[in-house]
Amino acid sequence: MEFILILLLLCVSSVQSDFTEPLQPHITLRALAESQTRLPCRYKPSEGEKVVQVTWYKVLADGAKDQIITAHFTAGLQAFDPYSGRVRFESSNPTENSALLIPTTEESDEGSYACHISAFPNGNFERSISLTVWSLPISSLDAVVLVEGQSFRVAASCRAVGRPLPRLSWDTDLPGQSQNRTSEGGAVSTHYSLHPLRGMNGKKLDCLVWHPGLEGPRRISNRLVVHYPPDASISSSTSAWYEGLENGELTCDSGGFPQPQNVTWTWEGGALPDGVTVVGGKLLFGRSLRMNDTGIYQCVVKNSVGVGKTEYTLAVTAKSKRILSFADDNLLLIIIGASAAALITVLVVAVLLVNRHHRHRNKKLERALSEKTEEINTLSRHASFRRLNSVSTDPRVQSDDYSSLRVDSRMKSSQMSLLQERPIYKGSQSTLVDKWGLPGGVDVDELGRPVIWQDGMESLRKTELDGEKEERRRRVESYLKSNSNMSLDSGLPSSLVPLKVQLEDGMGPREPDQVHLKVGDSPQEEHEDEDSGGGSSSSYQISEALTNHFYYSNGVLRPRPHSNAILLHPRSQMI
Repeated sequence: MEFILILLLLCVSSVQSDFTEPLQPHITLRALAESQTRLPCRYKPSEGEKVVQVTWYKVLADGAKDQIITAHFTAGLQAFDPYSGRVRFESSNPTENSALLIPTTEESDEGSYACHISAFPNGNFERSISLTVWSLPISSLDAVVLVEGQSFRVAASCRAVGRPLPRLSWDTDLPGQSQNRTSEGGAVSTHYSLHPLRGMNGKKLDCLVWHPGLEGPRRISNRLVVHYPPDASISSSTSAWYEGLENGELTCDSGGFPQPQNVTWTWEGGALPDGVTVVGGKLLFGRSLRMNDTGIYQCVVKNSVGVGKTEYTLAVTAKSKRILSFADDNLLLIIIGASAAALITVLVVAVLLVNRHHRHRNKKLERALSEKTEEINTLSRHASFRRLNSVSTDPRVQSDDYSSLRVDSRMKSSQMSLLQERPIYKGSQSTLVDKWGLPGGVDVDELGRPVIWQDGMESLRKTELDGEKEERRRRVESYLKSNSNMSLDSGLPSSLVPLKVQLEDGMGPREPDQVHLKVGDSPQEEHEDEDSGGGSSSSYQISEALTNHFYYSNGVLRPRPHSNAILLHPRSQMI
């Protein structure tokens, strides 16, 4: 017996598994009103089985079934009232696809439905479907026109109807309170109340509708409307009203909401002067301004809420005062401009002075640099001349052995000039004496001029002459000492060199700036005032030796060629 029950359960489960949709015996669906609704039902018969008839029922609240539509494999389709014309099968072959379509769903279509399948030879099978019908909310917003100064009251109301009941809210920045209400028949409403002010006019006050059939909240846009009376004000086209002014005008700015359309101008409480017209909210002076146009001008504006008025006192001044006022107004600009120009001039002068100072300084530095460069070049040339003069040109003497005989041309020339100084002086003196025609006993100076100075001047001159003589004597002695060495080194006969010079050989350095003797000049007159006669004799002997054995060429003292002369270097050795 238990085995038989198990086989029956397996058979039943195998038959139920042939439904391809819905797979479960009972499902729940949701639909929106005024839209198409599909109730699924599809049965796949087994091998050797055939679907004979398909029938849809609506299950009533008391459990009874109300037949909607049926399809027989031979008798065809048949729909029953009150569903006839409102429902149909999705497929033209209902025994294969038994889904039911409700093209326009109504709230009354909500309930439970059953799909009944009759198959041969296995029997009857059903699927149960519960349908819930939603209706999208129908919403509206009623705005209230408020007036400034009113008491706390409702500014806007929002209503919505739907299944299930929608939810309402407000989106605004206005300070106020909201109140929600629910009425029978599935309708909800909300009210927003506040105290109206003119600053609230045009502010956002939106209503939001929330419903499960909507993807997001539905927004009903709204702007708060607050009426308030005009607040008139007058603006002028110029700040200076003077006699003869052209195209003068006054503008009345009314303000208020709604915008006033009626603007009235009065002058001193009466009619406007001649030549003055009103265009919109402007008072135009169509002629030149006169002195008698002075007075109080009043602007009156009206709207649906109230009236606004304001006054403007017009004072016309004479032309001379106007010109003076214009000069006063521009005086500050002139002063500022002059100050700026002076400042710019001072800056330019300062820049020029600084630039001139720097250029002068640069030129001074350039001159100093040029002088230093010229001095360095001069010293370089002098050094080059001395090196050239110091080179021996005698082919009989080797350059390295003849280096001790090199004599600076400058030293030789200065020495020779020094030895000739006294004779030239005497000659010139005698010439000058002859020129002046003075007797031989009259004293003359070193230039040959007669002495006509006082005694003090004569003594001073004598002192200077004595000093010069002493200096010449000292320089001659130094020359003799220097030339004594040169005579020995150059191979002069010992008889020509004084003993005093020979003994004093090498006692002092040779001074490069001392003067040289010229060939043919006699040094005897130059040294006549010296203390001893040996010095005069030595000078004469040296002069004779220089004349007989040497000659002066190109600033160099060279030996005279002689057939019997043999010159030996003082440091040479006999082999």
